[in-house]
Amino acid sequence: MTFNDDAQISGSKVKRRGRGAAVGGGVGIVGVIAFFIIQAITGVNPGDYISPQGQGGGGDEQVASCTGAEANEGNLDCRLAGTAESLDQYWGEQLPELGGTYRTPEFVLFTGSVSTGCGNATSASGPFYCPPDETVYIDTDFYAELESTYGASGGPLAQMYVLAHEWGHHIQNIGGLMEGLDLQTTGPASDGVRLEVQADCFAGAWVAAASTTEDATGDAYLKPATDAEIKDALSAASAVGDDRIQESTQGQVTPETWTHGSSESRQKWFLAGYKGGAGACNTFEVPDSQV
Repeated sequence: MTFNDDAQISGSKVKRRGRGAAVGGGVGIVGVIAFFIIQAITGVNPGDYISPQGQGGGGDEQVASCTGAEANEGNLDCRLAGTAESLDQYWGEQLPELGGTYRTPEFVLFTGSVSTGCGNATSASGPFYCPPDETVYIDTDFYAELESTYGASGGPLAQMYVLAHEWGHHIQNIGGLMEGLDLQTTGPASDGVRLEVQADCFAGAWVAAASTTEDATGDAYLKPATDAEIKDALSAASAVGDDRIQESTQGQVTPETWTHGSSESRQKWFLAGYKGGAGACNTFEVPDSQV
């Protein structure tokens, strides 16, 4: 999506952390990670790359304020800061309408490694959400990998989709949607998959409404998404489907092990949110065949 050039983007919701070298992975808190579903959208289990020991990366650096023009010109930190501002405003209005109480998550950009409330993560974990510290973590190097390794078409909205998906996990956490789920079972209609495609649906709902969110001066942050930009977001959703990743990494598809959903399912639920809003995202009520 394209920002309005005059949009004023505050960096107050974004911190950058962890410019140091990556730390070694560990499996000490895999059970905690599995319980909270803080898996990267790549399908990789970050428990393989997160250690509860030591400190990763450096201290926090506040992301500078900027304009929509800077975001459009390729300043990634600025683009993600603007996305965070828009998401925060959207969910601040939307979640109460759905019966929940909203609070803003922390948002940290990192490269190399990062210390989190769930342990120390390396860049191999990809983007993830950590419920104990209510923080979204985005490894900004992941975006190049999304194109080069997973075959997404790229584009600004593909990048924004990743953040909107993780923000969706925050909504699930504070809204109680993670409670009482069977997160040990895998498969195309498992609770874990339903949770992931619901986050995709939440992302689509935000995209549809993003052009109505405004900065402090009343200017809209973003212009409405074009058809080409929606295709970019769908390309990203498809690229990280379990089936597509399994085909590329192991040469065969094993649906019984899925944790995030098929490419088709992820695209379908993104569009469900885009067309029907957040109220259309109850993925836990549909039959198994419709997940």
